[in-house]
Amino acid sequence: MTDAATLGPVAFIGLGTMGLPMATRLVEAGCAVRGSDLSAAARAVFAERGGMSFETARETAEGAACVITMLPDGKVVREALLGPGGAAEALRPGALVIDMSSSAPLGTRDLARELAARKIDLIDAPVSGGLKRAVDGTLAIMAGGDTALVEKARPLLEAMGRTVIPVGPIGSGHAAKALTNYVSAAGFAAACEAAIVAGKFGIDPGVFVDVLNASTGRNNSTENKMKPVVLSGTFDSGFAMALMAKDLRTAADLAEQLGIDAQGGRAAAKLWADALSALGRSADHSELYRYLARDGAS
Repeated sequence: MTDAATLGPVAFIGLGTMGLPMATRLVEAGCAVRGSDLSAAARAVFAERGGMSFETARETAEGAACVITMLPDGKVVREALLGPGGAAEALRPGALVIDMSSSAPLGTRDLARELAARKIDLIDAPVSGGLKRAVDGTLAIMAGGDTALVEKARPLLEAMGRTVIPVGPIGSGHAAKALTNYVSAAGFAAACEAAIVAGKFGIDPGVFVDVLNASTGRNNSTENKMKPVVLSGTFDSGFAMALMAKDLRTAADLAEQLGIDAQGGRAAAKLWADALSALGRSADHSELYRYLARDGAS
C-alpha cells in the first residue's frame, strides 16, 4: 500500500478541535502538510508541531496534490473551496479533495459536480470518535465516493483513523455520519432521561449506570459519557451541542428529502434544537442532561 507521505503535499483547511490533531497525525506520518485556519493561534500551534501555516485557503492549496477540509458545515466547505480566494483556484486538474467535515449529503453531491467541472475529484470522509481518538489516530472514518479515489486516499485516512469503511457513492460518508450521530444522540438522550427518572425514584444515578452497563441498555454513552462526563458534572466531552444539533438536523432533512417519515429523527432533531436554544451555542453536547433535568430532577 502506498505510504501517506508519497502522495505529495497535503493542504489541510480547518485546524480546530478535531482538525488540529488530525493534521498533526499527518505530519507525524511524514507528510508535508500545509495548514490554514481563521485562528492565528491555531496556525501557530500547527507550525510548532511541524506543519506549514498559511492564512488563506488558496495559499494553503498551492502545489498541493490533496486538500482535506475539516470545517463546521458544507456551506463553509464550499466557501473555502470555491469562494473568492478559495482552494480550487490553486489546484491543478487531477487534485483530490477529501471533505472530512460533517456536511449535508445532497449538498456534497452538488459540490462534487462543481469540482468535476474543474477536473478536481472529491470524496467525503467524515469521522467518528471524538477528540481523544483524533489525538491518538484511531478515528472511525466513513468514506463516500468513487472506489478508486477512496483507495487513493486510504494511506492519508489510515494515518488519522484506525477504521476506514467505504460506504457507497459520493455523499454516502456524510449520510452515514449524520445517521450515526442520530443513533448516538438518541442513545445518549435515553440514558440521560432514564438516569434522571431513576434518581427521582431514589436510585443512585451512578448505580443505575452500572445497571445499564451490565445489561441490554449498554451503549457508548453509558460506557464513556454518563459517569466521567455527565454525573461528574464536568460536561467536557469536547463535542459541541451546536454540532450535534446540526448533524441531527442533517439526518432528519435527509430522511425528508428521500420521502421517509422518520418520526424518531424529527423528534431527536427538535429535542437537541430546543436544548441548544436554551443552553446556548457554547454548550457541550453532554449538557443535554442539564436541559432534561431542568424541572428539578436530580
